[in-house]
Amino acid sequence: MSARDGPTLINSVQRAFRLLEAVSEHENGAPAKQLAREAGLPLATAYHLLRTLVHDGYLQKLEDGGFILGDRLRTLHTAGRGQALLSRVRPTLAALRDELTTAAYLTFYEEGEIRVAEIVDGPRTPRVDLWVGFEDAGHATALGKSVLREMDDDARRDYLSRHQLADLTPRTITSAPELIRRLDESPVAPAVTDLEEYALGTVCVAVPVYSGDVIGSLGVSLPADRLSRIEQVRDRLIPTANRVTRTLSLRA
Repeated sequence: MSARDGPTLINSVQRAFRLLEAVSEHENGAPAKQLAREAGLPLATAYHLLRTLVHDGYLQKLEDGGFILGDRLRTLHTAGRGQALLSRVRPTLAALRDELTTAAYLTFYEEGEIRVAEIVDGPRTPRVDLWVGFEDAGHATALGKSVLREMDDDARRDYLSRHQLADLTPRTITSAPELIRRLDESPVAPAVTDLEEYALGTVCVAVPVYSGDVIGSLGVSLPADRLSRIEQVRDRLIPTANRVTRTLSLRA
């Protein structure tokens, strides 16, 4: 790119942003001429930018010729709000990490999958090696099992019907009936544990959290030789999870 191209590209971006701002002021849409006037742009420039923004999904053109915000922009807004919410709970996760000297994890059940939303670790508190993705290991992790424990029977059956209970270690539970039985009879309820079922040498404890109606889990991982601390860890996890749930319930 030549030096002469730089300001031209920057100006185009600035004009596109002005158009997006103008569109956002009209819930039911506005025509190109009005948007050009409000954004202070020549009509030909506005037409060109509007076509580009529609093509890329940032705007949608209505049958009456008006323009409204597109799905791609709404997705960015949703993702941004999610990042803002996570930024609120990171200090709580960091405090948990420092207090227990463990890595802390946060997951949510979204679009039919258990997904890691945040990991807070450090040099003295390394995360477990995620050698198998959580989407394929919900049955073998405390974080995944915590989510499964909170599901109703129909949601749990649906999840288990779509996921193979892979044998990740000699300790992994690969029988769905046995997995459900152990979830329902967890001796540290409402917490659940992963006793070297995901990775040998590592045990995990997790408890449920919620972001509105979305189920999630908060957990920590420990070396297996610290198994005797599970009760102590659970007693710290439960109030921390309640704090995270309250924070996530706040509107950005």
